[in-house]
Amino acid sequence: MGAHYGIMGWLVQRISAAIMALFILLFLAVLLDHHPLSYDIWKTLLSQLWLRIGMQLFLIGLFLHAWVGMRDILMDYVHATGIRLLLQVLVLVSLSAYAIWSVRIIWEN
Repeated sequence: MGAHYGIMGWLVQRISAAIMALFILLFLAVLLDHHPLSYDIWKTLLSQLWLRIGMQLFLIGLFLHAWVGMRDILMDYVHATGIRLLLQVLVLVSLSAYAIWSVRIIWEN
């Protein structure tokens, strides 16, 4: 029995892609509804809870999607185990830092 990386990675990629696509469509509809955009409209839009939650879910989906893609690329093309592990750790640390930073950006007033 293997580690089941394949099916879990496939599932994460599909779910995260669906979340990102849904948010993009919703966000485009909101932007088209509030045209022309000004600073005050942006500030009002970005202060709404549902939009902040949607943005955070979008970014979490993006970071998970990126992790699975990068992990698969590194597993396929970097054959030296030590280098592959180092690169995977660097990608994981970077994506984790971006996730923490995104929380700070979205939820600070």
